[in-house]
Amino acid sequence: MLSVVVAPWRRTPVVLRNAEVPHDAASTMKMAVLAALYRSGVDMDAAVPVVNHFRSVTGRTYRISRESDSDPVPWDRLGGTAPLRWLAARMVTHSSNLATNLCLAQVGHDAVARVWQRAQATGSASPRGIEDHAGRAAGFRNRVTALDLVRLLASLEPELLSLLEGNVHRVDLAAGLPPGTRLAGKNGWFPGVRHSAAVVHPDDAAPYALAVCYSGPLASGHDVDDPAAGLLARISAGVWRRRHSLPA
Repeated sequence: MLSVVVAPWRRTPVVLRNAEVPHDAASTMKMAVLAALYRSGVDMDAAVPVVNHFRSVTGRTYRISRESDSDPVPWDRLGGTAPLRWLAARMVTHSSNLATNLCLAQVGHDAVARVWQRAQATGSASPRGIEDHAGRAAGFRNRVTALDLVRLLASLEPELLSLLEGNVHRVDLAAGLPPGTRLAGKNGWFPGVRHSAAVVHPDDAAPYALAVCYSGPLASGHDVDDPAAGLLARISAGVWRRRHSLPA
């Protein structure tokens, strides 16, 4: 299943393909956790314990896999502490699973649900943490739609969008743009899933939002050399070529 939404920045979408079909969220849900954290009023400079045990939505505790995490750096602080602001940045710039669950533990799932509500999302939710397998088995599914990802981006504060500009995983939507093109967004992947949503800022045209969600056999689950990432890059390149025809 391929879902695509293209919209002039904070305007009505001009392309809607399977826009409201739900997909497993993968790491795109980390944008909602980021917003919940920054809006919570918590001290972002507070040092929090770096642990690998979390509360499942089922009431159990669980651990996550270091080997499955795309960011090894927060794991070096296991048993110590780290500033919440630093963890939040690693969550979206390097897609740290450990940092995500630590940030989520600070705000809770209700705060994340309010982020989706504020964005006027209709088909997206983040009711469980990363690798909460018991929660998933109990029916708690992290879901997104391409349209809701565009809505979520449009609802974010400038400071949060600035953080998303630091995303180092530039193998899908970013790969379809000329080198150096400014964009702010988040991607996510695992076997069978490859998604990406971003605000693109051309130097010679008005900014636009693009969200592509793909669920299917092309997605290898690798952070690079993923055929599905190549598909998203080609879609991004096609939108870029038509950037001047988008409403300003």
